Amino acid sequence: MDIIESILNIPVQDPPGEDFSSADLQWSKFGTAERHDDVVLIPYARVDAFIIGECSNVECPTRFHIERGRKRSKGSLKEYKSDEYLEYRLYWCSFGPENYGEGGGILPSRRYRLNTRNRAARPQSMRGCTCHFVVKRLYARPSLALLVYNNRRHVNKSGFVCHGPLDRDAIGPGAKKIPYICNEIQQQTMSMIYLGIPEENVLEKHIEGIQRYCGSNAKVNSLASQYVHKLGMIIKRSTHELDLDDQASIRMWVERNKKSIFFFQDTSETDPFILGIQTEWQFQQMIRFGHRSLIAADSTFGIKTLKYPLCTLLVFDSRQHALPVAWVITRSIAKPDVSKWMKTLLDRVHAVDPGWKINGFLIDDAATEIDPIRDTFSCPILFSLWRVRRSWLRNIVKRCNNIQVQREIFKRLGKIVYSIWDGVDSLVALEELTQDFVDQTDFVQYFKAFWVPKIEMWLTTMRNLPLASQEASGAIEAYHVKLKVKLYDDSHLGALQRVDWLVHKLTTELHSSYWLDRYADESDSFQNVKEEYISSTSWHRALQIPDSAVILDEKDHLFAKVVSQKDSRLTNLVWNPGSEFAFCDCSWSMQGNLCKHAIKVNMLCENRQGYQASMSYQSFKEILMTLWKKPIDDSVSLDLSMAWTHQMLDQIQKLVELNSSNDIGRVVNNLPLKWVAKKGRTSIGKPPLTLALPSSSNGNAVAPKRNRKRKRLSRLR
Repeated sequence: MDIIESILNIPVQDPPGEDFSSADLQWSKFGTAERHDDVVLIPYARVDAFIIGECSNVECPTRFHIERGRKRSKGSLKEYKSDEYLEYRLYWCSFGPENYGEGGGILPSRRYRLNTRNRAARPQSMRGCTCHFVVKRLYARPSLALLVYNNRRHVNKSGFVCHGPLDRDAIGPGAKKIPYICNEIQQQTMSMIYLGIPEENVLEKHIEGIQRYCGSNAKVNSLASQYVHKLGMIIKRSTHELDLDDQASIRMWVERNKKSIFFFQDTSETDPFILGIQTEWQFQQMIRFGHRSLIAADSTFGIKTLKYPLCTLLVFDSRQHALPVAWVITRSIAKPDVSKWMKTLLDRVHAVDPGWKINGFLIDDAATEIDPIRDTFSCPILFSLWRVRRSWLRNIVKRCNNIQVQREIFKRLGKIVYSIWDGVDSLVALEELTQDFVDQTDFVQYFKAFWVPKIEMWLTTMRNLPLASQEASGAIEAYHVKLKVKLYDDSHLGALQRVDWLVHKLTTELHSSYWLDRYADESDSFQNVKEEYISSTSWHRALQIPDSAVILDEKDHLFAKVVSQKDSRLTNLVWNPGSEFAFCDCSWSMQGNLCKHAIKVNMLCENRQGYQASMSYQSFKEILMTLWKKPIDDSVSLDLSMAWTHQMLDQIQKLVELNSSNDIGRVVNNLPLKWVAKKGRTSIGKPPLTLALPSSSNGNAVAPKRNRKRKRLSRLR
């Protein structure tokens, strides 16, 4: 095969079908005669389809993880070659690169069974597989990706097949008798057991997974049945109490689970207790869904009931559901303590992907220290209204018996929040509210005791920070409700003051639940789990309500009716439509939650006249108006304000165009041409030509500059 020296001579390939693999592509040799790689050009939008296809290799089914990554910002290079990257990611087969198996230098497999009463340790799944490839998003053509396959065979350093059906030796003790169980199959089985799925259903799915590696026979099925039964017994008999003393128990757990700990600080006279938990799967989800996206914090869970409050960091997955990627158990909210664990978490991510960055951080508590967030993540901070809305609605329903009074108080509180940009004195408005509802003694006393002293702090935070959308608020609330259901089980009320119990619940039941949700959605299996996962947020449930089921009050805009989809004779009444503080009479809303009826009504009201805009939109509008306002004098400040405003509007227009387009290549081609250097204006993205100089007296010619980037890539072999 001829060696191609320029990427411009490599054709772009886009195989048909939903997924494709390396076998569906025509690979080219790119480089020099001494050093070259197998490469191919594909649309960048189809990289995920290629990875899925590679994972579905019949001979060696696997998963690929990101071993290393780097990024550049557009415009950072004044001169560049045609193969320079905008984004660089090294994908490695998950059965490598380390070798935990027989012959490995880390954890050799046992060829014998230890004569103990405990279950023998299962060999780890990493077998030293050398299969890996590089995905380079081209700097000159961001719509294309250059695939560089360094090693396409799933073999170890000795050249032997190290996993899959063709491997007969690297599947643990008794390789020809005991089926190999990879981490994915084990996690799937454990998740189903933790969630209480019947053992026969667990066994059926377990055998299906094993047959991908070992084939089907009676011996495999028998051993799989024994494995599932024993694993179920171990899980049922496991306990969170490793020691009677809670502090000693949690130290033992930390020592045994170092890979799932990103920060630990034990209690001392000077330092508070801090425990940061992040499993390997959560770490991968944080890298995948957190980059160039949002991270949210459910920050004060269990502040009254648990020994130490729980803070959860969430990302928004492919369906915009809140996915927990880290748990922090601590009582301290001081800046130095928050900075410690935040910087440690970010350093952990940057060790794998140095270019990883988030676009925004959502908080839900006005008392949250925002300086550590800004110093660590260097991103805008948004505020979500879901916590204050939920607290007000729950206490209104709990302390006021008349539903008409309930919806009127909730509406008045919403007006106070909506007036934060109008210069209204909030204390005067609250005094009028308490006077008008003086007969509601229980609620008035509660509100004066818990909210009046700090209401100014909350309103100031809402006024100064951008406000999050209802979809984001609903996703965070859905996670909060699920966490509450998992933890506040009556059978465990006596253990709420133990940290080891909280850690056990988080890393077993809750972690397994979210792992199975994501697995069911991505693999299109466990249809009941997938359907429940998709409809787990009020926003997605609202999308299932047709527009025809909503009847608006076109005259006075006081209420809206939503016809039930299960029984057309039933309707739900939504008062104060178009507002985040809409009041619905359904059972879900009466528990303080953001219900699907209120969200659906607000969706229809946002484009109709006579209804107020959402808080998030008004906050966004206020930010633009602040940037656009003309300074006192006609100075440079005016130019700077106008430049910021137009820069933000331009980014928003591009984002809207990108989200609404089905062809990313067309969007990229429509972007304006950007000159990078005067001498490169006529040859943008082309390799610079080496000018031949007259030979000197000693006959030595000037050697062309070597491509250091390609040298580094070749070292990965």
